[in-house]
Amino acid sequence: MPYECKRIKKKAKGEIFLFMEDTIKTDETEHAEDREATDLAVAEADADVSMSEEASEEPSDEAREPTAEEAMEAALADDEPDDDIPPEEESMEALMDMYEESFKRFGEGEVTMGKIISVDKDHVLVDIGYKSEGQIDIHEFLDESGNVQAEVGDAVEVMVEFWDDEEEVVLLSKEKAEKIKVWDAIKNAYDEDGAVEGVIMNRVKGGFSVDIGVQAFLPGSQADLRPIRNLDDMVGKSFEFKILKFNRKRSNIVLSRRVILEAEREAMRAATLASIEEGKVVEGIVKNITEYGVFVDLGGVDGLLHITDISWGRVKHPSELFAIGDKITVKILSLDIEKERVSLGMKQLTQDPWTTAAEKYPVKSHIHGRVVSLTDYGAFVELEEGIEGLIHVSEMSWTRKVRHPSKMVSAGEQVEAVVLDIKPDQRRISLGMKQVVPNPWDVISEKYPVGTTIEGKIKNITDFGLFIGIDEGIDGLVHISDISWTKRIKHPSELFKKGDVVQAIVLDIEKDNERFSLGIKQLQPDPWETVEERYDVGSEITGTVTNVTDFGVFVELEEGIEGLVHVSEISKEKIKTPIGKFNVGDVLTAKVMNINSDERRIGLSIKRLEDDDDQALLSEYVNKMGPATSTFGEILRENLQEKLGEEEK
Repeated sequence: MPYECKRIKKKAKGEIFLFMEDTIKTDETEHAEDREATDLAVAEADADVSMSEEASEEPSDEAREPTAEEAMEAALADDEPDDDIPPEEESMEALMDMYEESFKRFGEGEVTMGKIISVDKDHVLVDIGYKSEGQIDIHEFLDESGNVQAEVGDAVEVMVEFWDDEEEVVLLSKEKAEKIKVWDAIKNAYDEDGAVEGVIMNRVKGGFSVDIGVQAFLPGSQADLRPIRNLDDMVGKSFEFKILKFNRKRSNIVLSRRVILEAEREAMRAATLASIEEGKVVEGIVKNITEYGVFVDLGGVDGLLHITDISWGRVKHPSELFAIGDKITVKILSLDIEKERVSLGMKQLTQDPWTTAAEKYPVKSHIHGRVVSLTDYGAFVELEEGIEGLIHVSEMSWTRKVRHPSKMVSAGEQVEAVVLDIKPDQRRISLGMKQVVPNPWDVISEKYPVGTTIEGKIKNITDFGLFIGIDEGIDGLVHISDISWTKRIKHPSELFKKGDVVQAIVLDIEKDNERFSLGIKQLQPDPWETVEERYDVGSEITGTVTNVTDFGVFVELEEGIEGLVHVSEISKEKIKTPIGKFNVGDVLTAKVMNINSDERRIGLSIKRLEDDDDQALLSEYVNKMGPATSTFGEILRENLQEKLGEEEK
């Protein structure tokens, strides 16, 4: 710190005092000018004192005071060898030094060293080499707990705050001396591009407040190399800082920690690039995590650990395995020095499990694994880290039609399966879950041979039939055509509902196609097999009209047995359609024309029945005719008899 000084000779009470008048220059640009002015003022003061002493009346050798010139010569003599100086002169020189010390006076604002000589409840007295001790307020020696941190004999650096010659009072300050020292250190650090140490005290707008002996400001952007997520983590910690700028007059100091970190990082980067090579195993710190991989700080150089190189197994997201700040070991897969691109791998630190998979998991062997994912076509099961097998939906159950694997298993579930096929070169293993238990279709034909009557609950009803539960996982189908021998059924729900318990007969078992055919109508004899016994051809029957179509009229003869009166057999008169002439529910009589049991058909005729009626009338008329009275009558009778004979034939 520069001072502007004047040396003044003053006599009072037989003593000579040296006064120093200080003016603290806070403007940094005036340092050099102040220093030159100080040197000039001192030189002029020395010259004035010398001239004044020469003009004054010299006292006797015992009583006169040493002149400034004599004192200077004595000081210069201290630098010369003392071998030739007699003991008497050495003693005199020591006395002169002590005498000169008595004239010593410090200017206000000057910093000097002192020694504590007394401590009381209000003040601490410090000896700074003057005839009067300096006082320091006791609060400057109190710690955070209020305890006095001062003992007699301790050396302490102080600043002269106030100097009163007449009252012989000197007020000192330890705190201000420390601040002056801090500001000097700050200036030196700034000029020499050095660093200062400080403690982050608290958060303020835009950054942090830092204690480096005086309060300084650390912008948030200068606190670290990258944005800090939790700023409160920095509070209370000690770091080194660079001084970006300072203004002592305004007590303004701006710091940066980032500059130091960047310099350290650059040095580390150069060292890292010089030491790494492909295939080398290194340690790093997780710097950032993305969905496609992890960025690792290798020491000033960042490398990418891609998600596919983290593990031989499945990794959904790197955050499942890593956290920012984790220390990990990786292998350098590739290196581009010019672009500073480094590709890293972690799974490469261990052997590929597929190299021994064929030996560990042979075909037909049973395995246990964890379901790791589900798709529309199956479930992936992890056998060990890096090896997964697929259970296709078709291999999950012998009997159930599995539409989605979630109906059978869930993610995270432990399952047992059988190895169906393995292709290590393609990294594929086919697994089967149903193969763990015997195939029920292998024994179903032995348990339920064709013709066996079974009883079961209707599990489902469709347009084409009924599904009846037989054994666990096996359903039998009663086709709509096998529900009734005689009834025309549009939908099975007309006769049954889900949950009904019914009986049926085993009609057929197809193991390869996994089909189990049942019949309900087969429980009763087929009425068509005996229909010819109940209805003679040519006989007359009466029935109810069940349906009227363009080609004829259907007549129900008994439950489930119908006959058809074709449109050509309705009347002797030619008609295009019977619709409008008959209605459902009408009762009519017809003649049985033909019966076909195999095709389940009965042909009926109304026209033939009418012809029979006409013939009967004609026969009755002929039989009632008397003997012919003429040749014409005889001829007519013969013709009628021939016609009746032809119709009977």
